[in-house]
Order: sequence, then C-alpha cells, then structure tokens
Amino acid sequence: MRTRPSFQRRGAGPPLVLIHGLGGEKCVWEPVLEPLAAHHDVIALDLPGFGSSPPLPDGTVPTAAALARAVAELLDELELDRVHVAGNSLGAWVALELAKAGRADSVAGLCPAGLWGAPVVRAGRPGPGRGQRLARLLRPLIPVLMLSRAARRLVLSPFVAFPDRVPYRAAWRMISSYARATAYAATSTAMRQGHFTGAGAVEVPVTLAFGERDRLIRPTRTAIARARTVLLPGCGHIPMWDAPELVTQVLLSTTATAAAGP
Repeated sequence: MRTRPSFQRRGAGPPLVLIHGLGGEKCVWEPVLEPLAAHHDVIALDLPGFGSSPPLPDGTVPTAAALARAVAELLDELELDRVHVAGNSLGAWVALELAKAGRADSVAGLCPAGLWGAPVVRAGRPGPGRGQRLARLLRPLIPVLMLSRAARRLVLSPFVAFPDRVPYRAAWRMISSYARATAYAATSTAMRQGHFTGAGAVEVPVTLAFGERDRLIRPTRTAIARARTVLLPGCGHIPMWDAPELVTQVLLSTTATAAAGP
C-alpha cells in the first residue's frame, strides 16, 4: 500500500521539489514559492504523517530513507524521473537520500539534519516529544494564542531568528501542523537514532546552507564530493522566513550549477 504525499504545484521550468523539516508542512516554503516558481515547476509537499499527508503504512519505520521512497513514488506518479530537491532540516536529509537513489539533479539542504556522523540517541530510546504533547493540549487555543505577538515570539524563536517576520496566519498554520502531526514521535525517534550515510553515492551538486543563528544544527563537515557549504547570516533553523531573498538565491544558484554541468 502506497502513501501519497499531499502537495501543491506552481510555476514552469525544470522541476524543483521542496521538502519541509520535522513537525512542519509545505506552508513553511510560502515566502519563497513565487520567486522560485518564476524559474521552476515547483512542487511543495507534505511528508507522510505531516500536514495533509497520511502516514506511512503500519510497520514502516519513518526513517529518512523510507520518507525518500514515498517521495520517489510521488515522482513516479507525476512521471518525473529526476528533479532538483531542496529540503529544510529533516527534509534536507530526505533530499540527500533521493540523490543517493539517483532521483535528484541537485540538492540544496537548509540547516540539514543527519550530518552529525553518529546517532544522537541509542536504539530503543524514544526521541523527545514533550513540546509536541504540550502543543496538542493547547491546540484548541492556538488560533487565539497566535494573535499575541509575544506568544508568537515565544513559540517561534527556537526556529526563526526574527519571529515578527512570520505573519499571524503562517504562525498559526506552522504551530497547528506541529501539534497535529501524527508521525512526529516516530519520525523524531527514527531521525535521532540514525545519521546520513553513503555520501560517496551522491554525485550531484549539493549546497549545505547553515543558519548563523540556528539553535538546533551547527555547520559540519561532509564527505559529499560536490558539496559546498554556505552560511546564512542572521538566519535561524527555518531560514525561509528570516531571509527569503537569500534563500531563493541559494536555491536558484544550486539548480543553475547543475544545469551548467560538472
């Protein structure tokens, strides 16, 4: 049984797939959608168990590789063989898995997860989930709470360097999506109990962009042959809201590098 990710599509040109991070959904890409759609056929999707997408089939551990297979099945359905892929956090790890599988022409990883070299927690130990449990309890109040600028700053500051740049509706959607994500706990555990391997199999241009003010992930080395590392000044873990023009530039420069050839 297949899990069909929910997605939105706009623009024309070489296809570019956008993949959100843990606890997110496709709305996190809103600040850069239109600029990217001027150059690409942009497909922003919800990973299985997040946003509007159903979870993976029962018994399937939601590792980055398993999530990448679900994305690849969607690409098959859309009759797309290879695409440019941009991902944020866990989404960047999924993008690298797609590159390993030969489905990516380029990868842009924003604050990429999985490059920590060894599992963060040992097998059998669940990942943290207190924040999401609290968000679930407060879910009926989220639309009202997000009316408060102080509340938005408190909730978004671990992820966005400048919470005031996130409008009310976007903040409400982001926190609501986080609260209702059915696959959050299992995906969080799988992410922390693993790490990205097989860098030698990634043969396409890769940009790893790290937020200068990211509280969750710091710049790290990689063995990916065609990778470049850049720093996003003043940006947090979800940099699309902090500096949409800069993020757009990073993504477009990555796809342009692939188009130019080796």
